[in-house]
Amino acid sequence: MNTLTVIGGGWAGLAAAVQATRLGWSVSLHEAAPELGGRARRVNHGGLPLDNGQHILLGAYQNTLQLMDWVGVDPTQVLCRLPLTLQSLHGQGLALPALPYPWNVMLGLASARGWRWRDKARLLGQALRWQAQGFACEPHQNVAEVCQSLPPKVIQQFIEPLCESALNLPMSQASGQVFLRVMKDALSLGKGSSDLLLPKVDLGQLMPDAAHRWLQAQGATVHTHSRVTDLDGLDAQPVLLACPAWEAAKLVSPIDPAWAAQAQNLTHTAIATVYLRAAQPFHWPTPMVALTSSPEAPAQFAFDKGVLHGTPDMQSVVSMVVSACTRDKATITQQVQAQAASQLGLKETTVLQTVVEKRAAFACMPEVSRPPAKVHENLWVCGDYVQGPYPATLEGAVQSGFFAAQKIIETHGRK
Repeated sequence: MNTLTVIGGGWAGLAAAVQATRLGWSVSLHEAAPELGGRARRVNHGGLPLDNGQHILLGAYQNTLQLMDWVGVDPTQVLCRLPLTLQSLHGQGLALPALPYPWNVMLGLASARGWRWRDKARLLGQALRWQAQGFACEPHQNVAEVCQSLPPKVIQQFIEPLCESALNLPMSQASGQVFLRVMKDALSLGKGSSDLLLPKVDLGQLMPDAAHRWLQAQGATVHTHSRVTDLDGLDAQPVLLACPAWEAAKLVSPIDPAWAAQAQNLTHTAIATVYLRAAQPFHWPTPMVALTSSPEAPAQFAFDKGVLHGTPDMQSVVSMVVSACTRDKATITQQVQAQAASQLGLKETTVLQTVVEKRAAFACMPEVSRPPAKVHENLWVCGDYVQGPYPATLEGAVQSGFFAAQKIIETHGRK
C-alpha cells in the first residue's frame, strides 16, 4: 500500500488526508499544534469555546460541504443557512433570496432598503455585464477598477464589505479577477449558492474533530504536537506539505530555492475578532449584522453567538470582525467596543477576548505570484495560498487539499 505523509493538520491537510485515505492510501499526518484546524480552529477562553476568527461559508463551497459529509458532519446541523444578507441592524442594504441567478439579484434589489432605484438598476446592469463577460476581467485590474461604474452607496454597503470579507484587502488592492470568481460561484452555481452558512458550533466541531476521528477509524495515523523541521529521510514516499507558506518555504528551500522564494515573497494580512459579552439581552433580526466601517469603527460585521450556538454559556456573546486589520490589539479592542455601543446599541459590554491572526490570509492582489502545488514527483504542497481560483478561504484550502491528493494518486497509482 502506498503511503502519504501529510505535514500540517489545517483544513487543506485534512482534506488531502481524507481524500487519500478514501482512495486506498495509508496516511500519516503530522501537526505541530495541540489540535487540528490550522488558522480555522477552536480557542478556549476559560472554558468558553471561542474561535481564532469568525469564518463564513457560502452555499457555493461544494468541496468544503463534501468534506464535512465524508467525515460524518451533517452541514444542516452545524451551519445556519441564511440568504446572502449584508444589512445593517435597521435593515438597510441588500439581502438575496435563495433563488437561481439572476432572479436572486433582481428580487434582492427590488426589496433593498435605503437604495435609490437608479442605484439598484446600476448594480443589476453591472451583474448582468459580469455574467455576459464570464465573470472575467484583465489580470491587472483591482476590485475598485472592476466596480468603478457602481454608485457610492452600493460600493459602501455591498462591494466593500464583500471584498474585505472574501479577500481580506481593500478594494484598491484586491484582485478583481479573484473577486469575480467568488461572485460567479456565489451567484451562478444554482439555488442556494449565494447563501451564507454561519457556524453554529466552534470551528473544531465544524470539521477538524470529526476528521481526526474518521482518519483514525480508517487506520490513518494522526500526530499532534509533532513539528517536522526537515524532510530528510521522508522522500522515499510522497510527502504533502500542508503547512503555512512561510513554514513550507523553510522545508522546501534546500530542495527547490526558487519555489521557496515564491512562497516566502507572499505578503499576508491580519484579521481581528473581538468577543464581547453584553450586559443586557438583545435581539437582532438576523444573527449576522453588517456594520458601517471606518478607520475609527473598523469592524465590518457582528455575529450573535448566543443565537448561533444556542447554548447558555454563549448567551449575549457577540463576535465582531475586523478584516484587513492594520492596528494593534489594544486599539482595535477599544475601537470595536465603542462601535458596538454606537452602532449596535450595546452600551455596556465586557471584553472576553480579542484574537488577532496576524497572517490570516495571503494578500490576494492583482497578478500575485502563487507557488504551484508540485515541487517534484514526491513532494507536493497544498494550502489556500497555492495556485488556484480562490482567495484565502476554507473552500480554497479544501480545494487545494483535494487537488494535491488527487494529483499524487494519479502520479503514483491508487494502491
